[in-house]
Amino acid sequence: MVTLQSKWRFLFMFLGIQLVVMALLSREGYHKRVSYFIRIFRKGEVAGLVRNRTGAALGGGDVYANLSHLSRGHGHADDMPYCPKTSPLIGGPIHVSFPSGLTLAQVERKNPLVVSGGRYRPPDCEARHRTAIIIPHRHREHHLKFLLYYLHPFLQRQQLSYGIYVIHQVGNYTFNRAKLMNVGFREAMREEDWDCLFFHDVDLIPEDDRNLYVCDANPKHAAIAMDKFGYKLPYKMYFGGVSALSPLHYLKMNGFPNNYWGWGGEDDDIGVRVSLAGMFISRPSLKVGRYKMIKHKLDKGNDVNPKRFNMLAKTRQTWKMDGMNTVEYEVVSRDYLPLYTNITVNIGTESGLRPPAPRPAAEKAAAAQNPAAEKAAAQKLAANSSNKLQEKLAVK
Repeated sequence: MVTLQSKWRFLFMFLGIQLVVMALLSREGYHKRVSYFIRIFRKGEVAGLVRNRTGAALGGGDVYANLSHLSRGHGHADDMPYCPKTSPLIGGPIHVSFPSGLTLAQVERKNPLVVSGGRYRPPDCEARHRTAIIIPHRHREHHLKFLLYYLHPFLQRQQLSYGIYVIHQVGNYTFNRAKLMNVGFREAMREEDWDCLFFHDVDLIPEDDRNLYVCDANPKHAAIAMDKFGYKLPYKMYFGGVSALSPLHYLKMNGFPNNYWGWGGEDDDIGVRVSLAGMFISRPSLKVGRYKMIKHKLDKGNDVNPKRFNMLAKTRQTWKMDGMNTVEYEVVSRDYLPLYTNITVNIGTESGLRPPAPRPAAEKAAAAQNPAAEKAAAQKLAANSSNKLQEKLAVK
């Protein structure tokens, strides 16, 4: 028979067990609720970090952000230490936009360390690389100011010694981009012994300063990922937009062709020349070699070249006979402006640097009567001209 004392003992035990179970359940629920809120908090924190990182990757930062502390003095001591191999000023992705109302005077004020002719040297260290930027140009002043706005700080963040050359084609004859780049190479190298030359379209803005404007062991195609092509390389041998060659590379491939008048074809010809000269095309990664193009219509005087495909088919036969060794031009003016060196040149037409003088009627009639003598005279004149050109190049 169960006594009263035993009943109370069982009752207390039962209540105790209930209390323990309730406490455990309560504790588990508490932890679940706390864990739930902790997970929400962490998820939000991670999402914020992802947003920040994504924003940095997609939107990018201000290209002038890392330059405000640089000294404004232009002194350069002889015992200046070399700049670090990797510049501490590099920031990665850059935000690129095209605000209305930008002026060259504003760009000049933003770049106080750039001196006459668009030259710059790091103020606190000796640059490891000397790079010339060659920009073929005509009727693109609106694009040029945006390129200068972004390109100057972009190069300064890489701690380069650099100069910017704008090669302006005079007159209204059909534009010839490749020939202007040949002119730019020769004129820039006459001024300074540059390590590397970047041939740069005026409408392309770099979007990541990890895309180093220095030369590689082989010719480099820097503009691998343009927004125009969905930030992808359009085809394997593409070499357009922005490319970099050392003087040795340039001479080895005989520079660029001179006979591509109008839009299209010269980039592919240059890519073929790289291969024919026994070199390869190097490229940065798709994430780094990104460029934004300033939208525009095809320029007047730069119509599509209808001969480009036929000319490309003959590159293997023509590349050693048409290039740096045959470029002819006249320098009209050379102006050392605050943000760049402007070299205005006459590059002639498809008929040559100077149009042939009209022949007297009597001479024309004699040539018509004796075509064999006319052909022999023309061949002799061509041979003499070639010999004179070779002598000039040897002197230079």
